[in-house]
Amino acid sequence: MHQKWFLLGFFVVALILPQVITSDYVKRLLVVSLMFSGLSLSFNLITGFMGQLSMAHCAFFGIGAYVVAFFTKRFFQIGTIPALLLAMVVAGIFGLILALPTLRLKGFYLAIATIGFSEIVRLVMTNERKLTNGLAGILSIPKPSFFGLKIKTQTDFYYMVLVLVILVTFVIYSIVNSRMGRAVLAIREDDVAAEAMGIHIFKYKAMIFIISTMMAGLFGGFYAMNLSYIDPTAFTQEISMRIMSMTLLGGLGSLPGSFIGAFALSILPEITRALSTYRYLFYGIVIVLVMLFKPAGLMGNYNFKYMRQSICAARSKKTNSGKEV
Repeated sequence: MHQKWFLLGFFVVALILPQVITSDYVKRLLVVSLMFSGLSLSFNLITGFMGQLSMAHCAFFGIGAYVVAFFTKRFFQIGTIPALLLAMVVAGIFGLILALPTLRLKGFYLAIATIGFSEIVRLVMTNERKLTNGLAGILSIPKPSFFGLKIKTQTDFYYMVLVLVILVTFVIYSIVNSRMGRAVLAIREDDVAAEAMGIHIFKYKAMIFIISTMMAGLFGGFYAMNLSYIDPTAFTQEISMRIMSMTLLGGLGSLPGSFIGAFALSILPEITRALSTYRYLFYGIVIVLVMLFKPAGLMGNYNFKYMRQSICAARSKKTNSGKEV
């Protein structure tokens, strides 16, 4: 097992899946699962790899959604790609604004500060009626289109979000396996030792935080285009808690874990819908059991690099013993 092969196999299956499934309901569920996979990946970048507990993901998700709604419907009516890029840029700017005063905090202090920020954003969305239309929300957001090709069906949206998730996965994988990623992991393990080795802690924290918020803004923009309607109730702390639960279930610092956690906690409530209100009890029991027996998450204890090195060492040892014989 290797992380790269897991991700490659997952994306190959994901490409084929819509051709096998005919139900629009199932495709819609898969679209939501992939969207939350992208959000979980971006959250994992901050919390799993950097070790910073941020609870403001719902705010950046909402900022991306409202930016796309503003600039595709209410203001300049720009195209899909510029709107998504603008959503990322604006979310990144707000990420920088939040990072400057808060990233020197640690642990629950950072979590409380980011919760405060997300509540401020939600209140602005709710009360600035001239700008956001308040609780009535923004209706009839245009569907996305690429080079004249209109995205209309659930299959189209499925492939659109799949492309976004692949791009985000590639960016995070490249970061984690680069010099920057090694610095980030060093900061997570021991920031004092990392600083003593000459790593600029605040710079790397700010960079990772901004990249993560830009990714959240990207999927917020997709969410607005997919539903064609947004309102402030969709961007509450419940979304941040849901993303965090998915990441914890899959495993902190694990890219495959983000997919497993997002799909499990997106599909499980639908499978147990027949249980009515009791399904939330079942949902909670599953999470508690996983946390009891796998505290690091389903994939949290799997060190793919170590596994690859062990396999290579075993093969080398077997080859050398064969030559000696």
